[in-house]
Amino acid sequence: MLPSAIGPPYDRFLATAEQVARERPEVDLEMAREVFDEVATLLYNGLVLDGLDDHDAGAVVDGLCLDLVAEDPLAAVHARSRATLEEPGDLHDPEGVSRVYLIAGATLKL
Repeated sequence: MLPSAIGPPYDRFLATAEQVARERPEVDLEMAREVFDEVATLLYNGLVLDGLDDHDAGAVVDGLCLDLVAEDPLAAVHARSRATLEEPGDLHDPEGVSRVYLIAGATLKL
């Protein structure tokens, strides 16, 4: 079973693919789905979110959904990792979340 079919938080990647395709006419919906499904698969198979509670894992996926469609995804992920430590908001484990952003970036070979 693919991670996007498992449910939260991986289902947010499919929603992002659909949103990007709606907002950017040059983006092919099926290609966007394929790319974000691959993202979900790599993170799921790599156990990248393991060790985070559901709340923090969801926050990481939400952040990645924004960062992966940025002009420079690597810079966006690194900036989010730093910002997580500076302003953790309601995160339960800000240091773990910050670290997971960097691991996700490496896993996705950004």
